[in-house]
Amino acid sequence: MPLIMQAMVIDDFGEPDVFRQTELPCPEVPAQHVLIRVAASSVNPVDTKIRQGKLAAIAPDRPAILHGDVAGTIEAVGTGVKNLAVGDEVYACAGGVKDRQGALADFMLAEAALVAHAPESLPLNDAAALPLVCITAWEALIDKARVQAGQTVLVFGGTGGVGHIGVQLARWRGAKVTATCSSQDKAEQLKMLGVEDVANYREESLDDIIESRTEGEGFDVVFDTVGGENLQNAFAAARLNGTIVTTAARSTQDLSQMHAKGLSLHAVFMLIPMLHNIGTAHHGEILRQIAQLVDDDELRPLLDAQQFSFADVSKAHAYLESGMHSGKIILKHGFD
Repeated sequence: MPLIMQAMVIDDFGEPDVFRQTELPCPEVPAQHVLIRVAASSVNPVDTKIRQGKLAAIAPDRPAILHGDVAGTIEAVGTGVKNLAVGDEVYACAGGVKDRQGALADFMLAEAALVAHAPESLPLNDAAALPLVCITAWEALIDKARVQAGQTVLVFGGTGGVGHIGVQLARWRGAKVTATCSSQDKAEQLKMLGVEDVANYREESLDDIIESRTEGEGFDVVFDTVGGENLQNAFAAARLNGTIVTTAARSTQDLSQMHAKGLSLHAVFMLIPMLHNIGTAHHGEILRQIAQLVDDDELRPLLDAQQFSFADVSKAHAYLESGMHSGKIILKHGFD
């Protein structure tokens, strides 16, 4: 096993150009861990927020290797690890926070409980787009909202990273899914993912969406992947005694609608197991089920046409922050 690895690190918080390439010792592999030879990662908003210092409390010690999503091949296995072996192609969201190394390196040390075999029907690099967004959507719709067949589900931000997985999971559960988007191009993307009912919020008012889909009663489950002021739209869109799940609850809200309608509100923060060392095995189990859904052609990632190497991570962060992307942004292993 190599003693030295290449990595992209940050020494301080800042703009996208804060990344630099360096050599670091290759990590040793303790019990219940695996070492992954990294093939690819992907960019998530949490990665840019950590880099900016907006989430400094959960950032790794510097020089910090960021990014949680990883796809690659197992290079070494620690004692006590079962069902994973050297040479296995795997994927996970397993680091980039606190004391857990991120994926922007030749090798990534990962707790084995967080790791699952990658989907067989998907290119390994593409599998790196899935872990964080799939775990988030699963926790929201399956674990918390407990979506059932026949329920009406509204997903705000249907083509976003979490949203495009959420619409597919809700459809798989047999729900009647409505997804919002902002353009005809994004509507076509949703239809390619199997979403039959798409609402362009620039052409349809929220009242019209509620009236035409639910006869004015509201949706059984509302999945808010936008946050901020949109949470008030989620309250308005839910039926009496309905359920709302949000991925962005860091805001001050008027809960009058929630009280008047008897709504249940759930917040999802998928980093909790990694930050607090609790429930990590559930994430591995979610990814095993996601891999099966991918191989059964029930779910697939929406990928942006532009891909970047690790050496170009600064450009990838700037691209995500520009809002010009459409789909998950893949970062392929590669250094200058």
